[in-house]
Amino acid sequence: MSDIKRFETEWGGKKLSIETGRFAEQANGACTVQYGDTVVIATATISDSLREGLDFFPLQVEYEEKLYAAGRIKGSRFIKKEGRPTDEAVLVGRSIDRGLQVIVSCLAFDGENDPDIAGIIAASCAIHMSDIPWNGPIAGVRVGEINGEKVLNPSYEARTKSILDLAFAGTGDGIIMVEAGANEASEQAVIDGFQFGLKHLKKPLELIEEVRKAVGKPKRDFLAPKTEEETLKKERRETIEELARPFITKKTHELFFSEPKATKNERKTEKNRVKELLGEFLTEKEISKDDQKYAFSIVSDVIEEEIGRAILEEGKRVDGRSLNEIRNLFGEVALLPRVHGSGHFKRGETQVVSITTLGAPGDEQTLDGMETVGTKRFMHHYNFPPFSVGEVKPMRGPSRRDIGHGALAEKALDPMMPDKETFPYTIRVVSEVFGSNGSSSMASACGASLSLMDAGVPIKTPIAGIAMGLASNKKGDWKVFTDLQDLEDSKGGMDFKVAGSKDGITAIQMDTKTTGLSMEIVETAINQAREARMQILDVITSILPAPRAELSPYAPRIITLRINPEKIGDVIGPGGKMINEIIATTGVQAIDIEDDGLVCITSTNAEGAQKAFEWVKNLTREVVAGEMFKGKVTRLMDFGAFVEILPKQEGLVHVSKLAPWRVEKVSDIVKVGDEVFVKVSEIDDMGRINLSMKDAPGNVYPEQPANPPQGAGFGGGQGRPQGGQRPFGGRPRNGPRHDN
Repeated sequence: MSDIKRFETEWGGKKLSIETGRFAEQANGACTVQYGDTVVIATATISDSLREGLDFFPLQVEYEEKLYAAGRIKGSRFIKKEGRPTDEAVLVGRSIDRGLQVIVSCLAFDGENDPDIAGIIAASCAIHMSDIPWNGPIAGVRVGEINGEKVLNPSYEARTKSILDLAFAGTGDGIIMVEAGANEASEQAVIDGFQFGLKHLKKPLELIEEVRKAVGKPKRDFLAPKTEEETLKKERRETIEELARPFITKKTHELFFSEPKATKNERKTEKNRVKELLGEFLTEKEISKDDQKYAFSIVSDVIEEEIGRAILEEGKRVDGRSLNEIRNLFGEVALLPRVHGSGHFKRGETQVVSITTLGAPGDEQTLDGMETVGTKRFMHHYNFPPFSVGEVKPMRGPSRRDIGHGALAEKALDPMMPDKETFPYTIRVVSEVFGSNGSSSMASACGASLSLMDAGVPIKTPIAGIAMGLASNKKGDWKVFTDLQDLEDSKGGMDFKVAGSKDGITAIQMDTKTTGLSMEIVETAINQAREARMQILDVITSILPAPRAELSPYAPRIITLRINPEKIGDVIGPGGKMINEIIATTGVQAIDIEDDGLVCITSTNAEGAQKAFEWVKNLTREVVAGEMFKGKVTRLMDFGAFVEILPKQEGLVHVSKLAPWRVEKVSDIVKVGDEVFVKVSEIDDMGRINLSMKDAPGNVYPEQPANPPQGAGFGGGQGRPQGGQRPFGGRPRNGPRHDN
């Protein structure tokens, strides 16, 4: 513990600190980063041996949220330990692993500073100080915009007022990862946000370099041969690759560019043909079958490099499109019966069907994560079955990619959602990817827009999205192109997704296979994406110009009313008895009550919904003197009869108010269970309801006695009992409510 070191800097008005030497001493690199009172630990570990046959870097990010970090215990009654990562944790992990691959855990969370930015910095520092080779460091930053002013690393509260939530990672000179949401921010506002954030990456990058100088380990060369056998093997591989590369390049040019290859299957066929010809060529050169695998391992890379070179040097794309041309667009709505809304969107070979389901307010998703607690009423889920890319794979639930793509489309659509007062439904959209060849997440945003409008959800305006690609080389030449697909996503490229409305951007996601994008590339991609977005929006609005005026006949209807919050307990009843009785009797789907007194009655049956509406209204309404009611006699007393005029509300008909004559016995006029007409005479100072039968028309009386007794019943002898003389049982009184 004597080697603990701490490094600090001021960043955005708060202290950013990095500590090393305290935890995880056996990892290749480990550090904790604190920003405000949010603390994350990042560890970087690498295996000593290499796995052969891999065409990717065999590590990944695991980001862990610990509820103790926020001082919380899990809400489940049965399981209190952390379970599977929340969607938020998965999304943070994805944002980090675009730049590097490590394990990050949040140890303390102050509710103000998002751990994702601290996690990127911690992960970068852990690798940079370790013996693992890489091209870092990088750092992360978040930029908001409030009242026209850019804000560095805004708090959670400040982000609710911001039109921009731009989080990205970079090297100081270039941008390598972007996750952004916005409320129809202009292209220029987003570009300005990138420029603002880049200026503020300097301090965390300098701090990471300071850590490296103080405690960094010498970098190891994991690719250097360790034995003579490995040296010979490496030399053999390089010789075969050197022989094969020109041949693959030549055949790629001949087979892929002799005429446009419009479909993925055509390109797959030509790729297999290249491999077939390569095998024949190597056999002629007397290369053994065992050694030919070295050549086959680079076929995909060389083909992609040649396709990128053609874009960069000749402006030529493998399917014959121009650099700013979108593939064929198609859309339709109302293609599925019974569902509440459906939309089909197709761009080239990417095909998505989105289905909207409307539910009761109580169908909201309950959030119980470290950062997010509460409910969510709009959800977009994304499914990516293996047949969408012509593969056979087991289906084992949503992957990190599926969660990320679903969240991106949800982020794009969320600013367009109506508020709860306007449209109280819970809204779930599921996008089923039936074909994938380039940005199915952006196709999901388009399909979801169509589906929501088909369902009659009054979204502000439709959303569309597109993915931009990049061709570049080591000399610094580059070209941005629109609507990338399969083989165009190569080394030196990017996948820059931009979604938004006709008025501005609502979501961005970007990852790149370069060492970082310049601001010039970013600006070009954003502006070129707007042109494509406008074209797609024209197609969407030509299919369905606006949300339907009526909901599907199969969608539930919601009737709302607002009650006095003090009356909520009367509607719920002890242990939920009353509300369950209303639901069971009327057949409604659900009754949801907000703390502010907003009651939402959800039902597929209009008659049942109206009955429940009247029931709730009568349970909570205030009785006014002079009103007429038809009620039921519930109890008889010597001094009068109690009549229920509204659910759980009774009033007293004093014996003197039972009939137009003097009454000796209450039972001579009414019996328990009789239905009678009454008029509200008054509400006394104690909130008790006094009723009159004789002042209400419509009552049928028994025959009047010929000689009614004197001094009894009418006007004397027995008055209204007070205090302890009068039983309290069924009479409602104003005062504290006792809810179970």
